Amino acid sequence: ILKTLNSWFWWENIWMPINCTWADFVDREGLVFPKPQQLYATIPYAFVLLIIRFFSERYVAIPLAKALGIKNVRRVKPQPNPVLESYFRECSRHPSQSDIQGLAKKCNCTVRLVEKWFRRRRNLEIPTVLRKFQEAFWRFSFYLTSSIVGFIFLCDKPWFYDIWQTWVGYPFQTMLPSQYWYYMAEIGFYWSLLFTLGIDNKRKASGFSFDFMAHVVHHLAAIGLMSCSWCANYLRHGTLVIFVHDTADFWLEAAKMFNYAHWEKTSNMLFIIFSIVFFITRIILFPCWILRATLYQPTYYSTTPVIAYFLFNGMLLTLQGLHLYWGYLIFKILKRFIFLK
Repeated sequence: ILKTLNSWFWWENIWMPINCTWADFVDREGLVFPKPQQLYATIPYAFVLLIIRFFSERYVAIPLAKALGIKNVRRVKPQPNPVLESYFRECSRHPSQSDIQGLAKKCNCTVRLVEKWFRRRRNLEIPTVLRKFQEAFWRFSFYLTSSIVGFIFLCDKPWFYDIWQTWVGYPFQTMLPSQYWYYMAEIGFYWSLLFTLGIDNKRKASGFSFDFMAHVVHHLAAIGLMSCSWCANYLRHGTLVIFVHDTADFWLEAAKMFNYAHWEKTSNMLFIIFSIVFFITRIILFPCWILRATLYQPTYYSTTPVIAYFLFNGMLLTLQGLHLYWGYLIFKILKRFIFLK
């Protein structure tokens, strides 16, 4: 069954233009093509990024947080109690008064001690401001680095200025070293986020909550979209999509960092900049620039679009739908910020 599914998945009519086969994509003089098996390397790259994250959070983020006046608040741990711990994990974090009385009798202690235990135990689930700052610093560092490096990689490419150039020579477009590393770093980053979902802020011990699952779906969708574009040699489009997204994200993470430090004016200004960049890149550039290149321009190169055409554009249109939803939320925040102060 797996062998049959594998043959269906790699059916050439899904990925390649008409009259093209996988045999045509063997490296030869002057041409280097992306290979699906190269994506396995993103897993070890993810662990390299986790190591970099550990040292950057420990030796850069923490001193920076202290310089900004953020203190590491140590919370008091409740006394170990298997009965209360089991109820906390399996039943409820906020037991009713009758349940508290029953637990007090079961543990042979007072009602006040049980209430105190649950209050301290709930506090342990709330990430400290320092921990939030560390995570925002890591995301800020990656998105800023990715944006700068992405611009350096793309600024001298003709398709960065003329979107029609993304299809010139397709599918026999050689893979550049910059495209390889750009993809490996970005996919590895989302793998690393997926690996740390259980310990990152707002998701610790959250089990299969909506917030947890929403992040799982988002990270898997990002990995899937980039991986599929890699297999179909849509590298020129893919690098543009990555660049458009990362250029807005680091402004948001910077706003979070200063918000945790209670630098309200700086945080507000950074959020306004983020909002402007978000609307320019994702509400204007993404549909008018990238979606135009993936939806409209291929009809000039082929009269019989392959299945991948509908697959990728379906995912990109879904992404644009999310952009509009997030843009609506950002607009509501800006409206409250401007009119309600």
